[in-house]
Amino acid sequence: MYIGIDLGGTNIVAGIVDENGNIMFEKSCETKPHRQPQEIIDDMIVLVLNILKEANIQLIDIKAIGIGIPGLADKNGNVKFCVNLGWKNVSLREILETRLHKPIFIDNDATVAALAEYESGSMKNCKCGIVLTLGTGIGGGIILNGEIYSGFNGLGAELGHTVVGENFYDCNCGRNGCLETFASSTAIIKYTKKLIVEMNEPTIIIEKSEGNINNINAKIIFDCAKEGDKIATLAVNRLVKYLSIGILNIINFIDPEIIALGGGVSGAGQYLLDMIKDEVRSNKYYDDSPISRIVLAELGNKAGIIGAAMVAKHGYTK
Repeated sequence: MYIGIDLGGTNIVAGIVDENGNIMFEKSCETKPHRQPQEIIDDMIVLVLNILKEANIQLIDIKAIGIGIPGLADKNGNVKFCVNLGWKNVSLREILETRLHKPIFIDNDATVAALAEYESGSMKNCKCGIVLTLGTGIGGGIILNGEIYSGFNGLGAELGHTVVGENFYDCNCGRNGCLETFASSTAIIKYTKKLIVEMNEPTIIIEKSEGNINNINAKIIFDCAKEGDKIATLAVNRLVKYLSIGILNIINFIDPEIIALGGGVSGAGQYLLDMIKDEVRSNKYYDDSPISRIVLAELGNKAGIIGAAMVAKHGYTK
């Protein structure tokens, strides 16, 4: 058995996972991200101990612990940075191994989601697959020949920070034009608000947001676009355009078998998927070229726990 921990900006979720990627027990707590790293790490430890107690499982029966983080860690388990948590150069593996006396394996949250989808989801048994997690930002995970690929320094697969155009606001990374500033939930909300202010066009978005522009979310925008709302349609079309540019760049560079779309934005489902497929087909490198299968990720919120546990399994069995 393994423990997988999904460290998010809102919640920390831990699960006991068997060899086949099945979650046996699960427990969560709030992250409270504005605290010091050590306070959050303390809560991770308490969460692990509590879930073992409730499941009546001994720590000795756990082979290893994996963690998916919303940022980047090097091959030594040092968190280089987590923007949304304010972490920089945190020795997460060393701290946890000292406290829990178990092997600790750490990777980016989108990377662990990709491993989960490879092990038991939309990319099962494929040779080369990519996961794009379309949420507050955009994460990327790459599986090559059944293994995570994160580059020479372990800092690769930052697909959300590939530049696809010039934008009206800068990315949190400090650059302009990153894919996640065009195709994340944050991006479509920002652009929709911009259109509402600048166009002075009647829109049902405001009605569905209870009259408050600050209540707008990605689901509302997609729902309104399905109903033919002009502003919502413009916002969705822009997201599709730039997300397809990002996908085409991935296809031209890696030529994966499957590209799976996860995260909150993918909740728009087949409606969004069909638009992206059409846009990618219309703009592929040359007319007769085959392209990757573009699908929806299957594991949803469970991918973080399963993937983190599978990172532990792969690391432990090497």
